[in-house]
Formats: sequence, structure tokens, C-alpha cells
Amino acid sequence: MPANSASQIRVAGTGKVLIANITTPAVASPADTKAAWPTGWTELGYTSTDGVKLAKKDKIDQVDGWQSVSALRYIHSDRELTVKFQLLQFNKDTLPFFMGGGTTAAVSGTGVEAGTFKYDLTANPAANEKQLGFEFTDQSGTDTVTYRLIIPRGQVTETEEISMTRTGALRLGVTFTAYAQDDITKPLATWLMKDAAYA
Repeated sequence: MPANSASQIRVAGTGKVLIANITTPAVASPADTKAAWPTGWTELGYTSTDGVKLAKKDKIDQVDGWQSVSALRYIHSDRELTVKFQLLQFNKDTLPFFMGGGTTAAVSGTGVEAGTFKYDLTANPAANEKQLGFEFTDQSGTDTVTYRLIIPRGQVTETEEISMTRTGALRLGVTFTAYAQDDITKPLATWLMKDAAYA
């Protein structure tokens, strides 16, 4: 194949973000891009037109020596993988995900209006680890190309302020950070690609 190949340019035309609980045993991940996401994965619905932003940052420290102006070697001291997106839907899955865990519940009692629900934001936050999945599809010529990214362990580590105005939809902006698994030989994240460019 020639070095310059327009067929290998990817556009994340449409996609989705999903989460799953970390349980024992863990909710299964799909084996390929054709299989449906297994039971236990929940799609979080519409996201803003900014889509999903994936960032990988490695910190490399250099070792210097008296006898050399150049570094003698480099040591990997940190690796961070984050996924950032803004959710547009408010429901029993998205609000607790943004707020850091917990559940919504129906409110009942004398004089309470039917269909009222509540969410309590705890004063003592706890870990709210999840699995995260991201998928996008690109129509490249006559081929449909699908990518899936699966992060088996992580949590929301940063949230954006919610702007409430009459001129725009509310957005739940989050940054999800990948954590190492207990078995450190397992990957931080896995890409699945239905893409002939990798053949």
C-alpha cells in the first residue's frame, strides 16, 4: 500500500459512550467491533458536538551525570490516560456518574407530587470506579470502519461547572481517568478496530 493513503484517514462521524460497573466477576467486554455490547453496559446518550477527547500523557525523567552534558538515560515516571466529554442527557445514569456515585430515588409521602425524584450528594465522597467504553464509526469509501476503546477500570476525576442559561442546554462535562488493574500485567486500555489498515 502506498505511504500516502486517503483511505486511512479517520473521521469519528458518529459514536457513543458507555459505562459498566466493576463487579466480581467484571461485566464482560465485547470481543470485537461487530458484537453487541454485553449485558451490564449502559449507553450514556447524547454528547455535545465536541465529541470525545482522548489524551495520553507520559512523564519521562532524565538522569544526568557530571561527566556528560547530555542525559545518560530516561525513566518513565508516570502515565495518564484520560477521556473527556460532555453529556447532554439528565437521567438516573448520567447524574450520579457526574456527581460521583449514588443513586436517584422516588420521593413519596403525604402531599408529595407524583413523579418526584431526588439525588443526595454525599458530604463524604467515596471511590466510584467504572468501566468505560467508547465507540465510533467512519464510512471510508465503501468500507465501514469501527473503533472501540475499552477502559476496564477508572473513574471521573474532574467535572466542569454546569452553566444554566436560557440560551443553551445544560451539559455534564467530565474527565474520566484510567487506573491500572490489580493485575498490572493487564492493559490500561484496549483498542478494538475493524479496519483493514492494520492488516
